[in-house]
Amino acid sequence: MTRAAVPGLPSRYPIGELLPALYADDDLAQRFTAGLDTVLAPVLSTLDNLPAYVDPALAPADFLPWLASWVGVEADPAWPVELRRAVVAHAVELHRWRGTRRGLVERLRLVCGVHAEVRDGGGATWSAEPGAALPPPPTGELLVRVWPVRAGDGADAVDAVDAHRVLEVAAASCPAHLTCRVEVLPGPPEEIGD
Repeated sequence: MTRAAVPGLPSRYPIGELLPALYADDDLAQRFTAGLDTVLAPVLSTLDNLPAYVDPALAPADFLPWLASWVGVEADPAWPVELRRAVVAHAVELHRWRGTRRGLVERLRLVCGVHAEVRDGGGATWSAEPGAALPPPPTGELLVRVWPVRAGDGADAVDAVDAHRVLEVAAASCPAHLTCRVEVLPGPPEEIGD
């Protein structure tokens, strides 16, 4: 899609009608201003519709990458248009939770359409008692367990989850010092038994 002159697009504000009455019947003035109207009509139309261009739900599809760059998110061009719109619309909220379990769970829900449970193998522990035994060393692994939004559909629902895509999203959010592993479950962990 291009933003160029649209053949026959009328101007909402014809210049010829704004001229003094002396020029209302002047053929040369009316033809000259009609030429200016042809050039200015797409500009005025764009300005009149500017709020639609900055609303991810209404913006033209080819405008979404530019909007995504405004909010610092990458929307994969291979994703469906509605998913790219949703990612751009929720980008600020996702940035607010970036680097947290909640942020990863929300991103996986939005981008991959799955529920997730995140078990972080890093971190620090403490004890209220001095001299207490040290906790076991961290596993060094970020475990992401996902299950389809529509749980209970058995193996078909598990097959519908794109584990590779889930791993890509999770690995992009995984701290550098941890490895990332994804498990695809048929339903929520409490239903299938940990």
